Amino acid sequence: MNTLTMKRPQTPVSQKDPRWKAVAERDARADGNFYYSVKTTGIYCRPSCAARLPRPENVAFHATPEEAEQAGFRPCLRCRPREESAARKLAAKVSQVCRWLESSEEIPTLEELAKSVDLSVSHFHRSFKTQTGLTPREYGVSQREQRMRDSLDRSHSVTQAIYDAGYGSDSRFYERSQQTLGMTPTAYRAGGKDTAIRFAVAQCSLGSVLIAQSDRGVCAIALGDNPEVLVQDLQDRFSQATLAGDDREFSQQVAQVVAFVEAPKTGLDLPLDIQGTAFQRRVWQALCSIPAGETLSYSELAQRLGAPKSSRAVAAACAANTLAVAVPCHRIVRNDGSLSGYRWGVERKRALLEREDQEQQ
Repeated sequence: MNTLTMKRPQTPVSQKDPRWKAVAERDARADGNFYYSVKTTGIYCRPSCAARLPRPENVAFHATPEEAEQAGFRPCLRCRPREESAARKLAAKVSQVCRWLESSEEIPTLEELAKSVDLSVSHFHRSFKTQTGLTPREYGVSQREQRMRDSLDRSHSVTQAIYDAGYGSDSRFYERSQQTLGMTPTAYRAGGKDTAIRFAVAQCSLGSVLIAQSDRGVCAIALGDNPEVLVQDLQDRFSQATLAGDDREFSQQVAQVVAFVEAPKTGLDLPLDIQGTAFQRRVWQALCSIPAGETLSYSELAQRLGAPKSSRAVAAACAANTLAVAVPCHRIVRNDGSLSGYRWGVERKRALLEREDQEQQ
């Protein structure tokens, strides 16, 4: 008895290549990294080309335009792969404006910035926010705040530091100083001098936990193996502040944090003293909106912020977080779902996520 065996069609080699996904999605981020040719048309394109998607069995990949041309293909007249891509031109313009904002004492108007790179105001504003995660003004303010921190470390007087950072008057900076520095400029310059910070160290299932609070709210929550190391880190951060430990009145806040670590569903309702740049504060606020039991990737969080190209900046903001569990940066994972670095240890991150997941079941 003869039987016929049906052969399954084989998946084209090009379709198994991770570069095919970029072509299928017309991902402009891949432009310049490789090129693809289509044997039925005899042309080669950049990954973001808007031309009709070719059949994968007709596609080959090339590292450079020269390589594609040596193989006998000619450049596409639509995407012009030998020219700089529109996305890269736009990125270069945004970068140019960023350099201007980083060195400018006064923040230029939106119209001035758009004109400097020959773009319409609306297109420039939208593109800038997409790539940096901030509006041009927010970026300028953030840079000026960073210059203020640097100036306070260098200048002989607070007044000189304020003007060196680009503030036109003392009052304009003092309006934002508590949000930017968490204390007055004079106290910041003196390492937190005359600032009172209460702290306590407790034990939980994840090891030692340090909680510190200023007059404005909880300013540090840290996890670790050695309580002495946690206290030393706090002292280094506020080297001249008045640190008060063993405060019985502070025990209630400590108990709340420990309870939240052990059972996230209990919630954490404490005033927070959050200090950071404008972008960092946006990231931390977005982190607090992620429900327990759920995770996002860095790129997904960047998209949620309206800045899909700022994944690295998002990762840096997560790393700068000093409020463990209260600002849940442990809910951010890699694109493939694996766990990336965590200020207080990847194993603690894993334990927090597993605990939150179990509570949702």
